[in-house]
Amino acid sequence: MIARKSPSQKPAAMTLADPLTPGTSPRPVRLPARARGAKISPAAFLAVLIVSSATAWSADDKPPAPRIDPAGIRGSLVLGGGGTLPAEAREQFLKLAGGKDAKLVVIPTARDDAALEMGETSLKSWEEAKPASAVLLHTRSRDAANGAALIEPLKEATAVWFDEGDPSPLLETYRGTLVEREASAVLQRGGVIGGNSAGAVVLSGMLIAEGDSGEVLPGLDLLAGTIVEPHFIERKQKSRLASVLEKHPELFGMGLDEDTAVIIRGRNVDVVGSGHLTISLAKSANRPAREIEFKEGQQTDLTRWRLAARARTSPAFPATQPAEPKVAAGSLVIVGGGGLPADVATRFVELAGGPESTIIVLPTANPGPMQGASREGRFLEKAGCKHVVVLPETSLADVSSPEFLAKIKEAKGVWFGGGRQWRFVDAYAETPALEAFRDVLQRGGVIGGSSAGATIQGEYLVRGSPQGNEEMMAEGYERGFGFLPGTAIDQHFTQRQRQGDLLSVMTAFPQLLGIGLDETTAIIVTGSTAEVLGKNKAHFYNTRVRSTEGMPECVSLESGKQYDLVERKVVEEAKQ
Repeated sequence: MIARKSPSQKPAAMTLADPLTPGTSPRPVRLPARARGAKISPAAFLAVLIVSSATAWSADDKPPAPRIDPAGIRGSLVLGGGGTLPAEAREQFLKLAGGKDAKLVVIPTARDDAALEMGETSLKSWEEAKPASAVLLHTRSRDAANGAALIEPLKEATAVWFDEGDPSPLLETYRGTLVEREASAVLQRGGVIGGNSAGAVVLSGMLIAEGDSGEVLPGLDLLAGTIVEPHFIERKQKSRLASVLEKHPELFGMGLDEDTAVIIRGRNVDVVGSGHLTISLAKSANRPAREIEFKEGQQTDLTRWRLAARARTSPAFPATQPAEPKVAAGSLVIVGGGGLPADVATRFVELAGGPESTIIVLPTANPGPMQGASREGRFLEKAGCKHVVVLPETSLADVSSPEFLAKIKEAKGVWFGGGRQWRFVDAYAETPALEAFRDVLQRGGVIGGSSAGATIQGEYLVRGSPQGNEEMMAEGYERGFGFLPGTAIDQHFTQRQRQGDLLSVMTAFPQLLGIGLDETTAIIVTGSTAEVLGKNKAHFYNTRVRSTEGMPECVSLESGKQYDLVERKVVEEAKQ
């Protein structure tokens, strides 16, 4: 067992300067003075300052934010909201650590010196579970936190637990040190890190400084993009968190009640315990502040809330006056799911240049792309295509690789398969692949897709939630690929009675043109003209014209009819 303690000291409260905006003076950010025995050398203090400053930018000079990894975090996190850690959270922590093979490191530094002298740490309770090893790691010295001897147990650890107490000594001692680096490495190799109350707070990207100043400090950043607030209901933290998020809308809040915990694996966030998890988002130019509660047994999605917070710092979407719904070059084939009629398949192949052309198939929306790959490309082979290339890759490295992009560059057609449309966003948004798809259109090619592959072609993405397909407007997953600007496209339309769903989107965003596609039905879009093809109908919702009851005009057209998407009217037979 390793227990390292430096002599007890009682320094005055310390201050860290905020990063400077040109023409301003430093503003002090006070760390709580409750830490006992903290000792930071001038060099270490400067290191903390530099690390803190590197995480914040003024609104005018901050660089583009890095792409959010849709996979979520490496490893797992267990965060307790204070009070008693739920038994299930404890069990899951040990299971994720490896059970009987777990190599656990307990860091009690948040506790005050008096408690440590009395041996008040959680080490004994974890030892009772009989892991392979359980080691206590503690110091008040940043020099020691950068020493090889202290970090040795972290190099083999499968789990790290941060005790409750005061977050200040944890940050003062470990932020920017080898201890922080090695703890992060535990996650990177698939381990688990957890903490209760203060031990959970410090794991987030930012935490709120003591008092009512509303200042934030960088945490250990093992859960980037978040502010974790324990004792949420019990200490009435809602207003404090809301005021901080208003200043930092790029973050989202995770309010945890006492006797409650979240277990985060990848992107999945599971709630256990008797209280709630409250997700909080700041208000933006076009959206009010938002709070969403989850109780025991419920799950939410980390990636979604990270994307939602970022969206609230971006220009309002969709724009008040979106681009006109037309295709500047090339054509679109947009199918409502439920099977692909032969005449639709034939038209797609013709628009791609015929059977000799290279056509890319993207089975990405399926949960198991490789299993769906052959099925997705089969209709093209039946239509006579000789050069069908299936690209199941979804990782950022793969879809940005020269090899992947070269295959798209050779193609005259791209087909987006069915499944769940959010998977397309995760795979291709903010990558060179998306621009490569657009280039297919620019050189006169065709983009097509069915079901999810239809919806992704619109500018506004409906049913984009990773948590289910019933939520029409899923914040964080609202941006489609915009091959057909100014539109929101739904599918399986009358067969699943989705008329009211699309009307809700039209009510929220009347500037959009709503398109509902029945199964086995497509629209072929060239320029601003949509030709209906297939067995059922296409439905166009136009809020510029309303009934006496205030309902948007709905024009339903069968195969062979055409609709002008810009003028929002049927193309008369005589003009065809």
